[in-house]
Amino acid sequence: QVQLVESGGGLVQAGDSLRLSCAASRRTFSNYAMGWFRQAPGKEREFVAAISWSGDNTYYADPVKGRATISRDHAKNTVYLQMNSLKPEDTAVYYCGATYTGGSSWLPRADSQIDYWGQGTQVTVSS
Repeated sequence: QVQLVESGGGLVQAGDSLRLSCAASRRTFSNYAMGWFRQAPGKEREFVAAISWSGDNTYYADPVKGRATISRDHAKNTVYLQMNSLKPEDTAVYYCGATYTGGSSWLPRADSQIDYWGQGTQVTVSS
């Protein structure tokens, strides 16, 4: 069982930056690939970014490519999502997800591939 706790959300203006954090409870964080997803009001949850458990493979959704950076710190059992040049359309609840995998470079790209979810953190971008 893995418990995930997101933090770092808030109300910002367009053009600002935010760093979201996702802290995992499990001591062995290494074999879990991690992903960030988001859900805007009235829309389905969508993929944002993912990182393999080794950290050597990352992948981004087109809407955030070039503005987002996902990273992980194994010593802190934490994965981060740095978002720059935020836009009003980035407004959503951001969820962190973890998936156990034996492949060091594998990463999730769909919410159906996630084993564990956090409770989410709200990001609101005003124009």
